[in-house]
Amino acid sequence: MSDDTNGRIALVTGANKGIGFEIAAQLEERGLTVLVGVRDAGRREEAVARLKDAHGVPLDVTDQESVDAAAALVAERFGRLDVLVNNAGISGPGTPPSACGTGELREVFDTNVLGVLRVTNAMLPLLRRSPAARIVNVSSGVGSLAHHTDPEHYMSALPAGAAYPASKTALNMLTVQYAKELRPEGILVNAAIPGACATDFTAHLGFDIPRTAAQGAAIAVRLATLPGDGGSGGAYDDDGPVPW
Repeated sequence: MSDDTNGRIALVTGANKGIGFEIAAQLEERGLTVLVGVRDAGRREEAVARLKDAHGVPLDVTDQESVDAAAALVAERFGRLDVLVNNAGISGPGTPPSACGTGELREVFDTNVLGVLRVTNAMLPLLRRSPAARIVNVSSGVGSLAHHTDPEHYMSALPAGAAYPASKTALNMLTVQYAKELRPEGILVNAAIPGACATDFTAHLGFDIPRTAAQGAAIAVRLATLPGDGGSGGAYDDDGPVPW
């Protein structure tokens, strides 16, 4: 992808607040037309109003009919899609594996993994119309098996949780598989690791986090605007590749 991003179309899911909104804002600053994919109409309209060149797209990533309707809307209004940022995600209650019910696991996976699959597959025909499409899945360092099994890494001492970490590990593998499939078509697929940021998503942790949502969004924006020789099938934070 060239440095000139003017005229490109980007869809960001879960873009009404936090890191998702900052991704949308930073892509807009780079000249992209941003589509704000949000389930709640009021929050969607509020986010669009805060941006300059944005359009709201009703989108519930857990509902196939909603996803299909969103793809039809993008096709009708814009004809193609250049960038897809799968940002929508939920954390769940953080129950340890021994106490986690299948319903809790299913709910988190439905958004964090199946939601990415639904949206990506629905948007692929539009992405294939782009000369240089990019897909960015917003993952987490919590999904890194290497982090959790390294005694020197702080994540190895975190309390055990079943749903969210497993969902992000699964998302990482899904990212790799999409990258393998789509690389011959020139579509680059990567996972962005924003790091812990001070958002509603982390408010329950009970301690101050100095990193802002805007800082966390930067890596997703970089991956969304990679040049043609950029990497595919990796997970990256601000410092570079993150081990699986």
